[in-house]
Order: sequence, then C-alpha cells, then structure tokens
Amino acid sequence: MEIGIDSFAAVDITKGTPSSIERVNAISELIDRIIYADQVGIDFFGIGEHHREEFLDSAPHMILAAAAAKTERIRLGSAVAVLSAADPVRVFQNYATLDLISSGRAEMVVGRGSFSESFPLFGFQFEDYDALFKEKLELLLKIRSSEVVTWSGKYRAPLNEQRITPRPLQKKIPVWLGVGGTPASFERAGSMGLPLMVAIIGGETHRFRPLIDLYRKAGAASGYAPEDLKVGIHSLGYVAPTKDQAVEEYFPGYAHNFTRIGKERGWPPVTLERFAAQNRRTGALLVGDPEEVAEKILGHSAVLGGISRLTFQLDNANLTHDQLKNTMRLIAEKVMPIINGG
Repeated sequence: MEIGIDSFAAVDITKGTPSSIERVNAISELIDRIIYADQVGIDFFGIGEHHREEFLDSAPHMILAAAAAKTERIRLGSAVAVLSAADPVRVFQNYATLDLISSGRAEMVVGRGSFSESFPLFGFQFEDYDALFKEKLELLLKIRSSEVVTWSGKYRAPLNEQRITPRPLQKKIPVWLGVGGTPASFERAGSMGLPLMVAIIGGETHRFRPLIDLYRKAGAASGYAPEDLKVGIHSLGYVAPTKDQAVEEYFPGYAHNFTRIGKERGWPPVTLERFAAQNRRTGALLVGDPEEVAEKILGHSAVLGGISRLTFQLDNANLTHDQLKNTMRLIAEKVMPIINGG
C-alpha cells in the first residue's frame, strides 16, 4: 500500500487575515515539508485546490513544481484539481509541465470539489457542476491519449485538430477520480477504468463498501481487470508517540475549523464525544499512536476489499510546522513498515 500526505496549504485565520509575510512563510514551510516527506520515504504528496482565505492552494501545480525541483523520488499530484471549474487544456498543460520538471513523477486527482466558490469565480453555474465535470473529464482523457485533438462540447470552445503541448515524460499521467459519496461518481470511475480516490473524512469507513463494490462491478462490466481498478482513501489524521498526545495536539484546531465550516453546511458543532466516536477502531479519523493508526488502516483496507493508497490530510487542525514534520516522520518510520510488513 502506498502512503501519502495531502495538504490544502492551510493558514490560520483565527486572528484575522494572514499578513503577506505569514503567507510567504506558510508556502515556504509547506515546500520544506514536501522535501522532508521525500527524504523520509513517503510515497506521494498531494496539494488540494481551493479559492478561500484559509487556503493558499488556488494554484497547486505551482507549489508542486517548486517542490519537484527539490525532490527526487516522491510522486506529486493534485488532491483534488477542481476540474468542473477549470479548462482541461490548461490542467493538462500544467501537470504535463510538472511531469517534465519532476522527471515523470506527476499525477492528477480530479474531482468536482467540496466547496462552491470556484464556480462563480470562473463564470460557471454551480447547478451545472456534474455536467461540467463529465464533459471536462472526457476532454482531459482525450488530451491525455492524443496529442492532436478534435473535440466539441457544451461548455468550452471546440478544438479542431489542435496540437496540445507540452507532452509529459510519462506515456500517460495517472488520473485518479476523486469522489465523496455519490453512487454515480463511483460508477463513472469504474466504467472509465480510472483509479478511485475516496474522501472519507468522517463517520464509519465501512459504509463506503457498497459504493466501492459498485465501482468494481462497473469496471468489470466495462472490461477492466481488477488490478486496473485501484482504490485509494483520503483521510484526516495525525500521529504522535502516544494516542493521548495525538488527541491533545490535534483536537482543538480540528474542532475549531470543522465547527466553522459546519456553520456553512449545517453540521452540528464538534464536541470531544463526537470526535472520539469517529476516532474509534471503525471510524474514519486516524488520530493516534503509530501502531494503532497502522492497524486501523489495515482494518479499513480489509473491510473495503483492499486499498492501494492512503493519504493523510494533516493540515486541518492548525498544527505547527514541526508537529507536521514529526508526524510525517512517524508515519514513514513506524506506520508504513507495519502496513507493508517491513
């Protein structure tokens, strides 16, 4: 199983809008963490895409390119690129360029996004988000397969024997489909033979098994072999030497941030009791000591019928740069060997 880290380039807005220097420092520290992840042996590092004050990842390929020039082996990708509100030509060009800078280590996780801000920002209607995504995903995959493209659709100007450059070093940049809980999205990924990245940020992990079965069934019906149908999980987590320390350091920032987001989405305020329920053995949160977290990941893989990649979303609790580096070290040195029998 590959183990990765996802970041949304988060900044602390509890004391107001971050200053220019604070934003510079946050980006610098993030790039340093990607370099550190490469050094300690993490398999993948992904950067999300948001267009909100508390995140600095509106152009994730730029952050990844800066890190690519300073890393050697770690794979780098989006987590996720909001394809519904983007131009597939530019998305492909951005990640093809990243692939060249990184000597073939680029990937894409594409999705519809979990926030709505990008749609009015780029002139789209949020109610069209699924139709937009379907059309743009088809174009992105067509560009990936063919250098010269003829195409027409509803939401973008047509292409007539247009050459799309640059081409990546890899024959095909891996494109994962990032999904939440919509059955049609799982079925779409399977029917297209795309690897699946499932965002499981709360509740009970086993509840996603019927959806993953739907993905595998759709893939098999479309002629794809089981080994083509990779499943990944994106989960919130934090690892410390002891579980008590992990909870003590992680919970306050997590509670603050998810209570704030919950006001937008109608969620109840986060309490320690609700947090503990989601952090138990069958819950989605991966907050604890290395051995417990590793065993929990193995349990999630078993209940979901096997997963190929798990990515930790770490920077959602206002943790310090040193805390984030320490948890990445523990993941690489303690968690990964247990998971992979090393």
